[in-house]
Amino acid sequence: MKYGYGRVSSKGQKLYGTSYQEQKDILLEHGVPEENIYTDTYTGKKMSREGFDKVLSLLASGDELIVCKLDRLARTAAEGSLLVKQLVDMGVKVNILNMGVADNTPIGRLMVTVLFAFAEYERDMIVERTSAGKVYKREHEPSYREGRKPISIDKVHFQKIAQKQKDGSMTVRDCCRELSISRSTWYNLVRKEARV
Repeated sequence: MKYGYGRVSSKGQKLYGTSYQEQKDILLEHGVPEENIYTDTYTGKKMSREGFDKVLSLLASGDELIVCKLDRLARTAAEGSLLVKQLVDMGVKVNILNMGVADNTPIGRLMVTVLFAFAEYERDMIVERTSAGKVYKREHEPSYREGRKPISIDKVHFQKIAQKQKDGSMTVRDCCRELSISRSTWYNLVRKEARV
């Protein structure tokens, strides 16, 4: 059975041949029945998506999943290559139309290997660019400090909130909301205050 999956980052996206309609037309041209085409509109970092989860739940050995591009399937090459390998190991043929077919044939396994190599290259490039950026910053900005900027919280305000938490009139969650900080930051501040 053929299944198709399409994704857009935002409703109305029409750039680079990735609109809903363009993806749907391409999937139909490649023999995917319209009822077997699943789509999502999603942004952000989550991998879990309604249409994506549905098509994954339907796939079985012998099926074929067709997507227009790898980036419609996953956000990164690493994420995509791992997913493709899992599907191929299940006996599912994965047809990435702008790259090729990954399946349990010698050429299909080569395709998976190429995806993993590309994923490793992508990770290396990110590390290299990040390192080069840090070196540049250290050389050109004397005040540069690696890591997140320290959170600046008014000490008197913090002490008032901390006292309310001790008295039981505020929960830790309420305190974190009031100060716009995470729970770990809250506990770090409490520990620092206890040492003073």
